[in-house]
Amino acid sequence: MLEKKSIDYERAVLIGIMNREQNEEKVNEYLDELEFLTYTAGGEVLKRFVQRMDVPNPKTLIGSGKMLEVEAYVEANEIGSVIFDDELSPAQQRNIEKQLRCKIIDRTSLILDIFAQRAQTSYARTQVELAQYEYLLPRLTGLWTHLERQKGGIGMRGPGETEIETDRRIVRDRISLLKKKLTKIDRQMETQRGNRGALVRVALVGYTNVGKSTLMNVISKSKVFAENKLFATLDTTVRKVVLGNLPFLLSDTVGFIRKLPTQLVESFKSTLDEVREADLLLHVVDISHPQFEEHIESVNKILAEIKSADKKIIMVFNKIDQYEHETIDEDDLVTEKIAKHFTIEEWKKTWMQKVGNRALFISALNRENLDEFRKKVYKEVRDIHVTRFPYNNFLYPEHLDEY
Repeated sequence: MLEKKSIDYERAVLIGIMNREQNEEKVNEYLDELEFLTYTAGGEVLKRFVQRMDVPNPKTLIGSGKMLEVEAYVEANEIGSVIFDDELSPAQQRNIEKQLRCKIIDRTSLILDIFAQRAQTSYARTQVELAQYEYLLPRLTGLWTHLERQKGGIGMRGPGETEIETDRRIVRDRISLLKKKLTKIDRQMETQRGNRGALVRVALVGYTNVGKSTLMNVISKSKVFAENKLFATLDTTVRKVVLGNLPFLLSDTVGFIRKLPTQLVESFKSTLDEVREADLLLHVVDISHPQFEEHIESVNKILAEIKSADKKIIMVFNKIDQYEHETIDEDDLVTEKIAKHFTIEEWKKTWMQKVGNRALFISALNRENLDEFRKKVYKEVRDIHVTRFPYNNFLYPEHLDEY
């Protein structure tokens, strides 16, 4: 008989800051995402603390009064981790650890931890390790001051290097080694991409947990790992897909997120190269998420950073089966109709009109509107292919009627 397996989640609290740029609604939205990140990493959130302040405290980020409140709750409830939504400086992290006497994690560190858990291949593990070391390097300062070997006086002169300097040198050497290793892998992957021939390349991009891997599995009939957690996919998966009689390459890339650590953008350069070299981007959006418009903005910002914003893009609004809108009673003359009250049909009449026929509304899980999706992708891939190989025009019909 199989024993029932129970998972012990680490007890955690979240801390966010409300200021002129982040109102209460925005802070709650960010903390919702932070809670999902914590759950993905293996934590259980017991309480949230929000501090209203215009200027963060340079020593502890939050004020002394709120700090005492957090300290009392941590001691009373045996909290293992205190997680901040904003990035902490090395000095702030040390000061908070001294007072709370538990693990202090910021958003960047939490995302790096999830990436470390999810990395399966040697390549992904190398990328994550590089990002972790680059994050760790400035945080080594002052950890080992009690082990200094440089002292004054006769007979007290050490070998000339403190323990912290030794650690820094070890970390820098490791970073240098990992960068060389990634450069070598980058060349190998560049050769692999070159060996794929002149097939049209299509890349799935989008915010994390929007259903890219599920859509990949449906279209390519493959078995890419998909789960309702953030960053379920780290390694880029490339599959050959044939629609009608037209072949092309479809790649599933790592999901983006707001405040994506710069270390990850740099270390995942090769993974993002799949996006840079794609002929067509399928920007997948979870339309059932209340803040899907901000997700689109975050993805577009990262696409601009990696110089891929000017590529041909099809907007794929996924999870229409889960979309729910709030209704206003007919006799309600006070409530103003805003975005959360829009039906999908009403959304189509907003800014989405400008996208025009480059917008698709599907459910990858329930396979709704996939015929329309396939026809649109077929047409776009065919246009790229015929432009590249004009003499192949007769091979592919202009309309795809059957699959």
